[in-house]
Amino acid sequence: MTALFVDEYPAEARLVKAAFLSSFIAFGIGALFGIIQALHRTDIFRFIDSIKYYTVLTGHGVFLVIAFTIFFLVGLYQWAVTDSLERGPVDIRFTWFWYGLMAIGSFLAAISILAGFLEQPPMVLGAELRANVLFTFYAPLEANPLYYIGLALFLVGTWLAGIDWFRTWWAWRDENPGERIPLRTFMVLTTMIMFFLGSVGVIVSVLVFILPWSLEITESLNPLLTRTLFWFFGHMIVYFWLLPAYLLWYTVLPKLSGGRLFSDPLARVVFILFVLLSTPVGIHHQYMDPGIAEGFKFIAMTNTMFLLLPSFLTAFTVVASMEHGARQRGGEGRFNWLQALPWRNPAFTGMALAGLVFAFGGFTGIVNAGMNINYLVHNALWIPGHIHAQVGTATALTLMAGSYWLVPQLTGNRLVGRQVALFQVVLWFVGIVFMTNSMFRAGLVGVPRRTAEPQYQGFEYDVPVGSMGELNAQLALGGTLLFISAMLFLVLMLLTVFNNDSEPIVDGTLPPALSGPEDSPQVLDNLRLWFGIAFALVVLAYALPLAGIVAQSGLFGQDIPPFPVSSEAVMYLEFGLDYVGALVT
Repeated sequence: MTALFVDEYPAEARLVKAAFLSSFIAFGIGALFGIIQALHRTDIFRFIDSIKYYTVLTGHGVFLVIAFTIFFLVGLYQWAVTDSLERGPVDIRFTWFWYGLMAIGSFLAAISILAGFLEQPPMVLGAELRANVLFTFYAPLEANPLYYIGLALFLVGTWLAGIDWFRTWWAWRDENPGERIPLRTFMVLTTMIMFFLGSVGVIVSVLVFILPWSLEITESLNPLLTRTLFWFFGHMIVYFWLLPAYLLWYTVLPKLSGGRLFSDPLARVVFILFVLLSTPVGIHHQYMDPGIAEGFKFIAMTNTMFLLLPSFLTAFTVVASMEHGARQRGGEGRFNWLQALPWRNPAFTGMALAGLVFAFGGFTGIVNAGMNINYLVHNALWIPGHIHAQVGTATALTLMAGSYWLVPQLTGNRLVGRQVALFQVVLWFVGIVFMTNSMFRAGLVGVPRRTAEPQYQGFEYDVPVGSMGELNAQLALGGTLLFISAMLFLVLMLLTVFNNDSEPIVDGTLPPALSGPEDSPQVLDNLRLWFGIAFALVVLAYALPLAGIVAQSGLFGQDIPPFPVSSEAVMYLEFGLDYVGALVT
């Protein structure tokens, strides 16, 4: 049998396992918060009062869409770079350093959020230790400065991870002059170019504006400016979550199917397109913001539609790779080859089902991107439905399924409970179908998102088919199935890690593509060129809107005080008083 990753690269395997451990801890906490939300907003069972719901809502977003996905990403990408370049990092101590920064940053952000459950949080850095500002942390809502410090450390750690992978590639390039960049490393490097470009916005927002404001170094800020800088990062981060799934779809899924990747050149083109197109479109998240000219919003909408191209190319390439594998396994006919695919393999089935949900979620994304339709669904439950289809399934289910293939290589242990694992991925698929069906339909009739109390006295939603009771039941059922599936996954991972009395039945060798890198022009590997074009597109998309925002309200706004989410605010809200009015008087 081919040597396992842990046998060939034991030091790197320890780092990958540490990253995965952090990812799975965040996943477990985020999943717990998810079931609390699902049962609370449907009023089926309430573990907490509605004030603390926003602590849960913040934690659900931060633990799942930041900590879970990005910790898994850095672990997966460390594996991909090491395995495809067949060498470790230049200095493993630097590798552990950036992981440590990410771990410390996520810990500081986590305790800032979790302190919101305390009746009287401690005072830290001159303010109550709270962070009930949701995943987007829009100003003038204000968290404790420790929360922003944690976010900054986490982002710096992620930047250093990218630098580490570039250093490893540069060392490999010196040792292998003239060689094409291996596909998995190419995917990692292009993803990080996108991240370097896109994360500049949120880093500037946090370090230059929000953190000094929360520390009372500056007295005011410009909420629209910080919001725009966030979404400069915010749409790119969607693809930062998604591209690890793409890496697994392009490299591991064809192997699991029994064949090979259909086209290496097409895969490279797809990742280049994401570098060029994913960052200049963030304004499409701000159609409802009156401070941005309609013309800029229209340009962002038009540019967003071009992102359909890499998705369509991916659908073609991945399905073609699966068909090739099925025919290698004896599949015949126009559609009967589907029966020859390894549906009993939980890693394959999980990824295939995730891709199916991703295709449907992509069509809902077209709705979000259209200005006139977005006005109808923007602040409705439709948007969480889209997010749960894309990040909550296309990404999360792919990462779970990929773990069933990858963790045995990292531990040297056989996967425990393959049939249970198969049940787990199918259960997640069923749960997300119920949940997103409810969210999409409820969003279309105006049920709001981001609120603990979506139904109001004296008001009834006009549901064309079914009823609000039926929609709430579907949402609660879907959330419950997803929570059970998440716990099953974590238990299987734990049992596999300690299953050290067996040999894994995993072949970690990934076969070459049917059409290899030699079939593509050398220019595809010119990363400087693609970075330069992407940078120019970002400048064209954002220079004028940002200049207009600053011209309207100034760089630091006009007397915008913080709205701290403190125990004082909670007291006013609990008694139904107008906190803003109380501040004024």
